[in-house]
Amino acid sequence: MDDLLNITVIWFIIGFICFLLEFVVPGFIIFFFGIGAWIVAGLTLVSDVSINVQLIVFLASSLLSVLLFRNWIKAKLGMRAASPGLLEDEIIGKTAVASTSFLPGRTGKVYFKGASWDAQAEEPINEGDELTIIGYESIVLTVTLKKI
Repeated sequence: MDDLLNITVIWFIIGFICFLLEFVVPGFIIFFFGIGAWIVAGLTLVSDVSINVQLIVFLASSLLSVLLFRNWIKAKLGMRAASPGLLEDEIIGKTAVASTSFLPGRTGKVYFKGASWDAQAEEPINEGDELTIIGYESIVLTVTLKKI
């Protein structure tokens, strides 16, 4: 019984950590791994299953919940409607600096507002170039060379 409660507590803590990480990491994905961990915690509370079954249930329930519920929850929370306008006001037209060199069709790194971002461009970008942000898709910025 002690082992059962210990593994249940471990899965519960893993789920809680995933929920906390969702506040730090963008994308609204880790939340669903927290759900998967809590599903396994519930499973281990009522049944004695092997670690292999626990891992399979964790991965399957996490991925399934992402596929089935991510877009629906984002729509219910208003994340789709609020994010584009907010990002457009705070990002589009602003200046970033290339942290790495990259070519069209490749992803590179840019420095913007104190953070490193993935970026893409339709022209070759050299490290240190000043760039203008012209768009974004998820967390990848689209940039162009800044016009002088």
